Amino acid sequence: MSASESRDESSPALALACATALGVGYIPYAPGTFGSAVGLVIWYALPAKLLSQALAIVVIFLMGSWSGSVAERHFARPDPGQVVIDEVAGMLVTLFVVPVGWVGALVAFLLFRLFDIVKPYPANRLEDLPGGFGIMADDVMAGLYANLTLRACIWIGHLVLRT
Repeated sequence: MSASESRDESSPALALACATALGVGYIPYAPGTFGSAVGLVIWYALPAKLLSQALAIVVIFLMGSWSGSVAERHFARPDPGQVVIDEVAGMLVTLFVVPVGWVGALVAFLLFRLFDIVKPYPANRLEDLPGGFGIMADDVMAGLYANLTLRACIWIGHLVLRT
């Protein structure tokens, strides 16, 4: 066991705080939905700039990969329900540089929850990847599906409004 693994096992508090989005993952009913709401709040707080949003996604993905692995060992099961940092990342990917207000953000939220629950291929395969990386990967893919669907809705909406 490496020194970092030893630290993770003996004091997982920081990792669990990250993995559970500061405890949101401990909400007993629909923690993934509440984790997605945390992602929505973070999106709202971020500048609407490509670099800011991309950096936030990368940082949260890396934190989630690390903390998700620690949480799997702590809870002694794969992809524990308390881990919701993946939903945070998925929401940020869903809204990545998409010019929407709160109505569009609500649509994005619903789209992401749909794709996260249904997990169309290959998202359903990505969750089988090991550790925190697998925890994060399927939600990022669900976020990509939701992002593309949201963009299509906006495009269709513009076409309809022009006629």
